[in-house]
Amino acid sequence: MLGGKDEKMKKLGDLPGDVIKTAAKVGMEETEKERSASFFHLDEAGVFSKVMEGYKDKVELLDIREALKKHAWLKDYYWKAVDKNKDEYTKNTDELVMGGYYMRILPGQKVEVPLQSCMFISKLRFKQYVHNIIIAEEGSEAQIISGCATTEGTGSAEHVGVSEFFVKKDARLTFTMIHNWSPETLVRPRSGAVIEDNASFISNYVILKPVKDLQMYPTAYCKGKNSVARFSNLMYAEGRSYIDAGSRVILEGENSRAEIISRAIAKDAATIISRGDLRNTNSKVKGHLECRGLLLGKESVIHAIPELLAKGEGSDMSHEAAVGKIAEKEIFYLMSRGLTKDEATALIIRGFLDTSILNLPAELDRTIRNMTEKVSEGL
Repeated sequence: MLGGKDEKMKKLGDLPGDVIKTAAKVGMEETEKERSASFFHLDEAGVFSKVMEGYKDKVELLDIREALKKHAWLKDYYWKAVDKNKDEYTKNTDELVMGGYYMRILPGQKVEVPLQSCMFISKLRFKQYVHNIIIAEEGSEAQIISGCATTEGTGSAEHVGVSEFFVKKDARLTFTMIHNWSPETLVRPRSGAVIEDNASFISNYVILKPVKDLQMYPTAYCKGKNSVARFSNLMYAEGRSYIDAGSRVILEGENSRAEIISRAIAKDAATIISRGDLRNTNSKVKGHLECRGLLLGKESVIHAIPELLAKGEGSDMSHEAAVGKIAEKEIFYLMSRGLTKDEATALIIRGFLDTSILNLPAELDRTIRNMTEKVSEGL
């Protein structure tokens, strides 16, 4: 098995077959032409890191430990968007970090083909600690697809991932995270983003597989004038999964804007806590958060917690939340059009998990849409 500290692959195809198969479910493309750069972290070490030909003057990609040795200035970014003393998980990551990636999109570069990364656990009861830094330099544009997953038989594995984003003036960064954990995994992402003048940060999160216990609350700081942050979450939980996921945006820059959109489905005895928090320090800002939840079990729970903190005349902040079951009249209507009850239910669920809220590139949108259709087919 790969994953030793000094063992590197020449191509992603060198990964074991079960790892490749599972990684594909979180958007990890084995074909290099589909991506501008790729990074793969397996258990305790990064085993693959490559910028494809044609993008080497646009993107820099390294293992985080190699990057810190190469760039002395990177210390000015390390633990600057996330407080390393925030909780026991950040403290452990600071002490026990096994790697992670450093991605930098160079100034003025428009990278149309997505970059990709994957954090993967294959060992039984393994505890993984990684730290990632992503920098979108001034005037750059890029999309990152990041997948996290485990193979079967990893037991009560744990993943702690710290990710820090820095979106410079006039830059645009879209980050899509897809989780595919085992039902016994404990997951603790810790993320922060700093957004400068006229820059935008779009964060998409998708989880459609069971997980034992997941807790995350990324925070974006819209520090620049006309800065934008947008978080979109698609969450499906079944069995006894426990998901506590939210997003927070601090609006500091003049005319900064934020939006937090969540769609959550809880089945069986699953629990989803969907949080959203918007607050401002500048009165000339605009923010909106929205949460919709669908309950599919007598023991399922969805707890929507929207928070707004508005200061100063001129701030425009709003929220809406709705949680309930599938309306019988919707099912009856579709049945009157010739569908069975199961077909009608699946169709409603597919519509509820509409990927259009993520604003994804067409190829990735098709991939995630296929995932949501498989979820609805299994209900």
